[in-house]
Amino acid sequence: MYNHFMRRALFLYNPTAGRFPVRPFIGQITRALAHSNWKTDVLATTSAAHVTESARKAADEKYDAVFASGGDGTVGLAVSGLLGTQTALGVLPSGTANVLALELGLRLFTWTRPRAHLHNARALADAPACAVDVGICNGQPFLLWAGMGLDALTVHTTEPRLRIDKFFAFPEYFANTIWNASQWNGVTLKLWADELEVEGHYMIAVANNIRRYMGGLAILSTDAHMDDGQFDIWLFSGKTLSDALRHAYDLWRGNHLISENVRRISFRTLRVEAATPFLVQTDGEPRPATQRVEISIQPRALKLLVPKPALHLLAHMPDGYNQPT
Repeated sequence: MYNHFMRRALFLYNPTAGRFPVRPFIGQITRALAHSNWKTDVLATTSAAHVTESARKAADEKYDAVFASGGDGTVGLAVSGLLGTQTALGVLPSGTANVLALELGLRLFTWTRPRAHLHNARALADAPACAVDVGICNGQPFLLWAGMGLDALTVHTTEPRLRIDKFFAFPEYFANTIWNASQWNGVTLKLWADELEVEGHYMIAVANNIRRYMGGLAILSTDAHMDDGQFDIWLFSGKTLSDALRHAYDLWRGNHLISENVRRISFRTLRVEAATPFLVQTDGEPRPATQRVEISIQPRALKLLVPKPALHLLAHMPDGYNQPT
């Protein structure tokens, strides 16, 4: 689906993201985009606020797309700037955690995949811009998840990291999770998911818009669609380290789908309250502790470039495409 009209893009990259800097590959990426008639401006980010501000400015200036290069956190910050606009988001992974990129079938850059950036640029260059849902957690937009409990505690104790630490990202994250689980007894939460009221003691409560979780190693919701106007809240019961280890194993094997200690509730609006403050994370970024979380969904409020092999993640096919059989 070659586009004969020149399109404008902002390549917005985080120079500190990931194990290896993306900067040496920028020329390769922009040339690949130019082959599909993208005129690309390049900008290095200087702070979290700068990511959002730059994405918003690109939308104000009617850029066709912002290609965000970094981890899931960088992508989430770009979402905040593009929400409700006609400027599409393209995900070019160069971070330590790139779960959305995995979800979309993109390749992660490693020494064994030196041409991953080129492959991803080509995959996105002519990808359709699809309208997807965005969650709002206490005013903070998110595209992937909003987590409460053990996963938020681990995010808070892991981020931010120096580049040297990112070479040991998974062992460090796993070690932090085990340590936190050994100290964490869970939290009693009261939840209102649409009209349903639930109360219980949980190690983790996570609302998700995508299928993958746990650094991309687990499929949390096997049938999630990014544009169906609803999310799931997953509630993992327990109080001990052994409970946490069991949940991690069940997630890895897919057994959480049938576990008596896990509950899944679909919702459009969600309120969560606790008697004591608890930590929160959105898209892998730490958020302030709170005793109340409110999550709403802005249906199909973000344009996302979705590679054609990943269109099965959508409930609504873009014009000119057929629903996969």
